[in-house]
Amino acid sequence: MLLELDDISKRFPGVLALDGARFDLVAGEVHAFMGENGAGKSTLMKIASGLFPPDTGQIRLDGRAISFDSPAEAKAAGIQTVFQELTVLPNRSIAENLMVGREPVRAGGLWLGRRTMVAEAQAILERLGIDLDARAPASALSTGQRQMIEIARACAERPKVLILDEPTSSLGRAEEERLFEIIRRLRDDGVGIVYITHRMSEVFAMSDRITVLRDGRFVLTGKTSSLDRPALIRAMVGRDVAEDRHGADTDTLPVALKAEGLRRHPAVRGADLTLHAGEVLGVAGLMGSGRTEIARLLAGIDRPDSGAMSLFGKAYAPRDIREALGQGVAYVSEDRKGLGLVLKLPIADNIALPSLKALSRGGLVTPGRIGAFARDWMARLGVKAASPSVAVGTLSGGNQQKVSLAKWLAIGPRVILLDEPTRGVDVGAKAEIYALIRQMAADGAAVLAISSELPELLQICDRIAVVAQGRVVDTVAATEASEESLLELAFREDEAA
Repeated sequence: MLLELDDISKRFPGVLALDGARFDLVAGEVHAFMGENGAGKSTLMKIASGLFPPDTGQIRLDGRAISFDSPAEAKAAGIQTVFQELTVLPNRSIAENLMVGREPVRAGGLWLGRRTMVAEAQAILERLGIDLDARAPASALSTGQRQMIEIARACAERPKVLILDEPTSSLGRAEEERLFEIIRRLRDDGVGIVYITHRMSEVFAMSDRITVLRDGRFVLTGKTSSLDRPALIRAMVGRDVAEDRHGADTDTLPVALKAEGLRRHPAVRGADLTLHAGEVLGVAGLMGSGRTEIARLLAGIDRPDSGAMSLFGKAYAPRDIREALGQGVAYVSEDRKGLGLVLKLPIADNIALPSLKALSRGGLVTPGRIGAFARDWMARLGVKAASPSVAVGTLSGGNQQKVSLAKWLAIGPRVILLDEPTRGVDVGAKAEIYALIRQMAADGAAVLAISSELPELLQICDRIAVVAQGRVVDTVAATEASEESLLELAFREDEAA
């Protein structure tokens, strides 16, 4: 056995994060590690990575009991971790990011051997099949490319154990395939890979075994070939989760938001889109297709170079997001940590921020009023936290996403634009968010949902607009679509250009 974590318990103030959890890994396998957000997966892997010491239990590497006082000790022992939060330094080159901590030096450390560093970094990229120039600035990279740099940096150390936490959350389809090729190559070279993800399709396509935690406790370990999707969901959430399709007829619904010929160089090239009140319109497309850029135009974040929009039949041309909000159009960013939430602030402040004017009396807002307001919305959305005073940054991904939704739902928007509403969210929280999205539409709101997960769009949407090369190439009823048909539309680049 390569790595064993046996009977691990870990308590934080007020929370028992792990209760006798266990996990094992053999050399040359991809082992999927599953569970809802808050199940303890990240905590257990942080213990394996030397970030936390366990309260009880034992870690064994190559059959020997071992303990780590720091991440550096875990790395030295051959355990590399790529966490979901990106740590690429934008003001440095790709080479500097890849070689950080291992920079070649000359003259007894007096100066940096930059030429050697670039050559070594380029060799790492080429070995992994990543087509980037090591001299390029990291600031010019897309989010997906930065994710690949994180993975390349870990692989450069030639680890025994590689822990990947949501590695495809920021990747496009081509980058995903490149990553999968790297993982297969590492597995064939004898590396043990821990693969943490909420994407079921990746689990069944890539893993050899699956381990599930629930509420900090071990639930099961089994060969992937012996499990199916319903069984895995039951193990994770402790109950059956419905995965019904919707696809209501929108012909009789009033048009809420309409865009015609929207252009913004270089990403949006003449987009036409119609969103009805009372429907969920999905937006599918490959990474870089212009999906998010179209939503930013609709939300007033960016202004189009040309084209026209209307909101409930009246001309709509917001100068900024504040003006769009004033007309009842809200936008939930895909980057909840960077743009959607203030992580250091309490839940209450985050939920109340857009509603402070409505909550004020004589220009004053009391903490009590904010707290009561937040508790009401936490109850409505099922946010799990000890109190509204808890910092948002300490919550699980699913609960953070619910807070991000609550802050905008609280203003009662007529149109709500959701960009990757369940990114990094576990299957149980996904089901709750899906139900919430459907309820928004049932209450009469017009909902636009962008997602990279096609099964998600097929499940929650009435219609799906497919974007390629900055245009909507087709809009289809969800009940008549499939993953294959949506991908076929998404790849019609020549027709969309």
